[in-house]
Amino acid sequence: MSHLSGFSMWDLFRGEVESQMRSFTDHLLAVEGGTGVAEHLAATMRAAHSIKGAARIVNLDVGVQLAHLMEDCLVAAQENTLVLEAASVDVLLSAGDLLSRLSVVDEAAVAEWVETNTVVISALLEDLAAVRAGRAPRKAALEVSAPAAIESAIESPVVSLVVAPAVVAGAATTSVTKVDLQDRLLKVSSQTLNRLMGLAGETLVQSRWLEPFSESLLQLKRRQSEISNLLEVLHEAITHKHATSLEVLSAVREKVETARQGLATRQAELEAFGLRSAGLADRLYREVVASRMRPFGDGVENFPRVVRDMARQLGKQAQLEILGPNTEVDREILERLEAPLNHMIRNSLDHGLETPTERLAAGKNPGGLIRLEARHRAGLFALTVADDGRGVDIERLRVRVVDKGLTTTDMAQAFSEAELLEFLFLPGFSTAASVTDLSGRGVGLDAVQDMAKSVGGSARITSRPGQGMAIHLELPLTLSVVRTFVTEIGGEPFAFPITRVARALRVAASELITLEGQQYFILDGERIGVVPAHELLDLATRPDWGDEIPVVLLGDRTTRYGIAVDRFLGEYDMVVRPLDSRLGKVQDVSATALMEDGTPVLIMDVEDLTRSVETELQGGRLRGLGSGSGTTKRRKRILVVEDSITVRELERSLLQGRGYAVDVAVDGMDGWNALRAGQYDLLVSDIDMPRMTGIELVTKLKTDARLHSMPVIIVSYKDREEDRLAGLEAGADRFMTKSSFHDESLLEAVAELIGPAD
Repeated sequence: MSHLSGFSMWDLFRGEVESQMRSFTDHLLAVEGGTGVAEHLAATMRAAHSIKGAARIVNLDVGVQLAHLMEDCLVAAQENTLVLEAASVDVLLSAGDLLSRLSVVDEAAVAEWVETNTVVISALLEDLAAVRAGRAPRKAALEVSAPAAIESAIESPVVSLVVAPAVVAGAATTSVTKVDLQDRLLKVSSQTLNRLMGLAGETLVQSRWLEPFSESLLQLKRRQSEISNLLEVLHEAITHKHATSLEVLSAVREKVETARQGLATRQAELEAFGLRSAGLADRLYREVVASRMRPFGDGVENFPRVVRDMARQLGKQAQLEILGPNTEVDREILERLEAPLNHMIRNSLDHGLETPTERLAAGKNPGGLIRLEARHRAGLFALTVADDGRGVDIERLRVRVVDKGLTTTDMAQAFSEAELLEFLFLPGFSTAASVTDLSGRGVGLDAVQDMAKSVGGSARITSRPGQGMAIHLELPLTLSVVRTFVTEIGGEPFAFPITRVARALRVAASELITLEGQQYFILDGERIGVVPAHELLDLATRPDWGDEIPVVLLGDRTTRYGIAVDRFLGEYDMVVRPLDSRLGKVQDVSATALMEDGTPVLIMDVEDLTRSVETELQGGRLRGLGSGSGTTKRRKRILVVEDSITVRELERSLLQGRGYAVDVAVDGMDGWNALRAGQYDLLVSDIDMPRMTGIELVTKLKTDARLHSMPVIIVSYKDREEDRLAGLEAGADRFMTKSSFHDESLLEAVAELIGPAD
């Protein structure tokens, strides 16, 4: 057998079948759904024709026969001499399944495999002929066990072909693409990839070492300048007393000047090298991260067929819609999603969607819709599985919770809808009246939540009675790089996975309430217990919080605790480094990482930390944060967002001079992170800034449920009418120019909006 670019002709045939069968299946399901029939029939027929040509090249007669009959059926449907009903589609899909299984058989074992499955192949050929003739097929079952060659092919470290799927908006369809032999996918072990990821992260950290080194050279340069100045003074002092000393001093001055110039040159070269090195490390880091990512559509390409077959088994009509197929996610997370997605789809089909008769009676289309939507949101992978079925009967669920002995009748009546829906995630809990081979044992949603928690994500359910139910997953984009919220505790950095942080806020010491030896504060009408992090971690240093206490809010919708930290350091993407296995399980810690400057940081295990909080509170071992007497008066806090250091420091000094507490941010994105993490009375923002402009920042603030009422002053470098109008339309309360700093205009505007500092 001839080879091309390292592939045998059988390898090319296998790749062709894999690519074309995706297109064949997706377009055939679209034909059955009745949308764009002519276009999808043409695409399906082209796929069958391509498979027939590929089978002929490798002399696979049975493949040619199957594909030829499939093509005949589709051509007849195009000519309107054949109507493809559900039974006919079943036969065509079974023929495609057989071709797919046949293509992964080892080339040397093809003849033996065909001979072993002659009965099934013959029955399928007869059914295809019956469909083409307009007769009812015998529905020959395709129960061909996957040969050992399939399993060995999956495990074998051979080169695979990359097939790029493209999903058309509004329907799960895949375009016919040619196999690009130059852009092929090599199988790499996860251990090798993880080591590469670790090296890339270390390279990025090492490149940051050059910046402080360059700064140290700059300090040395300053010292040499000081020496030169001292020599000048000495020169003036002895000018008229020691003539020979003048020659020596002149020589010293010359050498110092030479050294100064040389040091300046080297320092400039080192700065340039540092920039190049950091850029190179950053590109390496991003490339390695990208190598772990896959489009979401790659992991769900078979689900339209699954939905169709399951719906037919249940006597229902259903269509799967995939939104965001090109949204990228870590390949390991995508693999872990397969089983939970199966559970969620089965749950929607069996419990959620009604029968066609029931849907018509409810004024709906007879065919139900299940929607998979994937997107990136706030640095996370957000996945929603929703249906337009009957939704969850909340009152029936309330009764079911009581019947299973999970709570009392009185408590169940007090539960909100969101709290009741949480019971659906419990092991063994199901609202189904009977157990079927699809669902009813109460293990599906439990597995969904376990998977989400295992990767540091979360799951929740929403429902609208009579309109459908949705399961929302928020997962990290990758398991190798985690988005964290970094705080300082006892003078050291500690990171919390951002997916487990409900909120970060500053609590006034006067708002603390002590009850039965425990301290808490009120947030949105809920009592939140708060504990000092340094006591949980057994650290000797106790911070001096003063008027306000930085608190990280952890937990889920049923149990939440506030962890008091020294201060907030911000959000960071971190390369996860597992703890040494010889340490065993370290309490409250899940992994380690390195900050950009090389400082080691511990990543907290939030579930473990929550259990520690409960244990400490029950044992009464926490000493608390302060008196909470209410005698401390809080100063009003202002956030200044400005990319110019000169203007930023001028604004800070003006406002602090009037007694306000002032924090600063260097651009719009930095300001948005500070607003979400802190508690401010006023925002003062520039317009033209990198990463996020002032207009964009104000727009986000005014659309945020928590921050929308905060007053805003926009300060522009130029008095441009378009800037003023854009700022006021975004929701700013005042528009000022930077020339107003020379008088009292800024301070007067601040006082008008929020009053005096105290």
